[in-house]
Amino acid sequence: MTDSVRIAGVEVTRLRAMAAREAKRYAAARPKTRAALDAGAGAYLGDVPMHWMRDWPMPFPMLVKRAEGARLTDVDGFRIDDFCLGDTGSMFGHSPAPVARAIRRQARRGLTYMLPTETALEAGALLNRRFGPYRWQIATTATDANRFALRVARAVTGRPKVLVFNGCYHGTVDDTMIELRDGHTHARQGLVGQVEDLSLVAEAVEFNDLSAVEAALAKGDIAAILTEPVMTNSCMVLPQAGFHDGLRTLSRRYGALLIIDETHTISSGLGGYSRVHSLSPDIFVAGKCVAGGMPTAVWGMTDEVAARFAEYDAHRPSGHSGMGTTLSANPMQFACLKANLAEVMTPEAYAHMEKGAERLSAGLRRVIEAHRAPWHVVRVGARVEFICAPGPLTNGAEAATAHQPELEAAIHTALLNRGSLIAPFHNMMLVSPVTRKRQIDRLIAAFDEILTELF
Repeated sequence: MTDSVRIAGVEVTRLRAMAAREAKRYAAARPKTRAALDAGAGAYLGDVPMHWMRDWPMPFPMLVKRAEGARLTDVDGFRIDDFCLGDTGSMFGHSPAPVARAIRRQARRGLTYMLPTETALEAGALLNRRFGPYRWQIATTATDANRFALRVARAVTGRPKVLVFNGCYHGTVDDTMIELRDGHTHARQGLVGQVEDLSLVAEAVEFNDLSAVEAALAKGDIAAILTEPVMTNSCMVLPQAGFHDGLRTLSRRYGALLIIDETHTISSGLGGYSRVHSLSPDIFVAGKCVAGGMPTAVWGMTDEVAARFAEYDAHRPSGHSGMGTTLSANPMQFACLKANLAEVMTPEAYAHMEKGAERLSAGLRRVIEAHRAPWHVVRVGARVEFICAPGPLTNGAEAATAHQPELEAAIHTALLNRGSLIAPFHNMMLVSPVTRKRQIDRLIAAFDEILTELF
């Protein structure tokens, strides 16, 4: 392979030389981490408690000793500016003080008992204040919330399918694990143990393509459109002007519900993208950071959908609903949810996040332009992403093509060696209410140093 071969404008030989050096630097600096991993090997499948922990780009996982504010400390003593923030789970910072206090108080009162509390009622009022008037239910993850919302949609419409967008992200909901290949819906490649034909229960079209949305809805078998307001978890894709208005109009015209999953786009501002941009979903879903990092998700339906579901529920046979899990809606979740909504997820917090994210995105753009890299930067509120391809992107197919795993892995490891952690499987960065200017500036400087070598 010659120097003329390039990935996103970067010579492959130069990229691989940097990647090898940065991987060696990471490994040499972490003897305690390596020894601890070796000592603990064998207890877990693949040596880690969740399989994707092996998929971070560094040679072996970083073992975290402590997380506080917007910083991690690993077992080798390195203090890392954290812009991943648990891939949104800790978007408001690690262990926000009001949430930590709520955990301590509730721990003395019991962790779970399958009954509601006064705090649960207070949290419900706060949910309406933050996100709008919905009839709420609580789950443990956004995957669960999306799954339960789809059951409601199918129940009230009597239809079997969900419409999602190619390249979408809605956790691990089976029905959304589809993609477009040669213009047809197929199960995503790589799914483990997949036996069901997902095209029987789901259909995929491209984001921003209202004609394709209408063609799918016109078949009459779509119970709901499930979408993020902005495509995330790959290369970020923004909605084009009029797209969300079109989704709302078409869903009503053809009798499908509109479910908006704000699990990542809660970064957009107070109340999420839907509130900031005056969207009107039939069902609203959010998870990850909504309770300050305690595993919690919320999903709420409008009064009209709630009434339709109540009518359905009153006449269905008794038995298992297929919704709800024993540990969901436990009192610890509500203690954290109330504290986070009332004291952490505030206008002041979002103002700080917006200002910091604009500083970060502007700095990254300056670096990209200075090095004439054929890349671009996207920002949605506190969420920033650099994409190693020209932009803007318009759909999931373009996002998949823009993704450059080899290049991105090298950049991620190089950033970590310079003290900044970003999300592992794409180039996402979050600015929290406790992220400081100097942390942002260190990341920009490290990015500049890396691009100076690459270009």
